[in-house]
Amino acid sequence: MSEQNQSIHGQWSSRLAFILAVSGSAVGLGNIWKFPYITGVNGGGAFVLVYLVCILAIGLPILMSEIMLGRLGHKNPIATMKILGKRESGTTKWSVIGILGVFTGSLILSYYSVVAGWAMNYVLLSVQGSLASVDSDSAGQLFGGMVSNPINVFFWHSLFMLLTVFIVAKGLISGIEKSIRILMPLLIFLLLVLLVFSVINGEALAALRFLFSFNLDALTGDGFLVALGHAFFTLSLGMGAVMAYGAYLPKNFSLSKTAGAIVFFDTAIALVAGIVIFSVVFANDLDPTQGPGLIFQTLPIAFSSLPLTSVVAFLFFILLVAAAWTSSISLIEPGVAWLIEDFGFSRKTSTYALGGLIWLLGLLSVFSFNHLADFTFWQGTWFDNFDFLTANLLLPFGGLLITVFAGYILSPSISEEEIDLGGKLGYRIWLFLSRYIAPAGIIIIFLDGLGVL
Repeated sequence: MSEQNQSIHGQWSSRLAFILAVSGSAVGLGNIWKFPYITGVNGGGAFVLVYLVCILAIGLPILMSEIMLGRLGHKNPIATMKILGKRESGTTKWSVIGILGVFTGSLILSYYSVVAGWAMNYVLLSVQGSLASVDSDSAGQLFGGMVSNPINVFFWHSLFMLLTVFIVAKGLISGIEKSIRILMPLLIFLLLVLLVFSVINGEALAALRFLFSFNLDALTGDGFLVALGHAFFTLSLGMGAVMAYGAYLPKNFSLSKTAGAIVFFDTAIALVAGIVIFSVVFANDLDPTQGPGLIFQTLPIAFSSLPLTSVVAFLFFILLVAAAWTSSISLIEPGVAWLIEDFGFSRKTSTYALGGLIWLLGLLSVFSFNHLADFTFWQGTWFDNFDFLTANLLLPFGGLLITVFAGYILSPSISEEEIDLGGKLGYRIWLFLSRYIAPAGIIIIFLDGLGVL
């Protein structure tokens, strides 16, 4: 196969491998707690309906655009957008999309690995039996003691980063694809095991009512904005990961069917996770609206009242680690591919060098909960600022540029050939969404993130 049709890193061995890889990138820590939580407090089934409309009108078109651009360029996001920008508009300035993606993904990983490290720590705590008999006070003390110990957080952050770069350094097929083929089935298996357990031992009907009751009164304007924002962020858009993975996608794989499968996996896993979590939360009369605290403080209390407490806690936090791991692999790959292709470094050198820089930057987030907890500016600690900067500024801006380029700059003859939605009508729908609906939606997300709305 010619270089014009294949990345130097190789190609995914099957469409399923690509679907699992991008789904793994999309399914992260946020899916396990955030989607179920925001669904329950914003009208249940009414929120799900609005979310599905948003993801079909905004998330899916941008996902297709980012995959398409990656497959057209067959290179890292920076080189891809430089090549496509030069060819389609006579300027290489569109490479800013790739630069933003590589920078944003690396910045996200720097603090994401800290939270993933917490999950790894809780795996150990579950094995030790430390979660077997916690109450509200001891659960809070356990979590507070964990994050306030700089050596502890430093160790788990370092271990998680080491595991991430170890996989990516082995290459596309031997490293990324091989690990994804293990981690994603493991994630789904663990989720199903926990689903059966929670249905038997928890309050599954209460969880289903919380998630799916069609409560229009609870769906406010703010709830609509939450659905809009999550529909964009849940698919890992705007951070270079999807574009980098798309560069390894063979031409003969259907882009629209592949993107649709990714959206299905992402949403289904989030909803099943919600049933698992809220079944045990409601069985113990605990507060289901605690956000991130739900994972590390509320759930350990719920697990302590169940049979096989340590086993259930172990399985759940292994599930969290697997979800975080599949996401972290995708976050570093765009930058690694850039160093290999543009600077000629080996994959191992590129991975460990970039991984080392990200690990070093992550120390600011490590110490945000202890040594640097009192050092605040702008939005708060270093951790708070990294989170705000990526979620509210960099990701929406990157996503906006992607959909504008795909909808307005890329030649319609090229995009129509790539967007295989069953003829001209399907393509025109995608083009309309990409040119008008998706940009408008992202601008709303952007303004909401800045507090303007």
